[in-house]
Amino acid sequence: MKKNLIICVALLVLTTMTQTVSAEQLAINKDDTIVNVLEGQKGKKVTVKLVSGEELSGTVTNVTDKLLHLGQLTGKEFYDAVIPVKDVSAIIVRTKE
Repeated sequence: MKKNLIICVALLVLTTMTQTVSAEQLAINKDDTIVNVLEGQKGKKVTVKLVSGEELSGTVTNVTDKLLHLGQLTGKEFYDAVIPVKDVSAIIVRTKE
């Protein structure tokens, strides 16, 4: 009986721990630019929609005033991309798990 109680408590704790993991909310300010928003996502996975309509997903590695470096591209994990910031028309960020 005691063993079953311990197992139930352990499962409850594990279940609770996995449910508390959540994505962060995205917030912008009136003076933000694409560069500022991308800098705030550094180290996180994003999808960028380009002016051409193409979408690329990966981890924001580095951002300058002119270039975005996306690493670990989704579907192309052995590749990185360098994208001109002027070609980014939207940043898509997962905010819910």
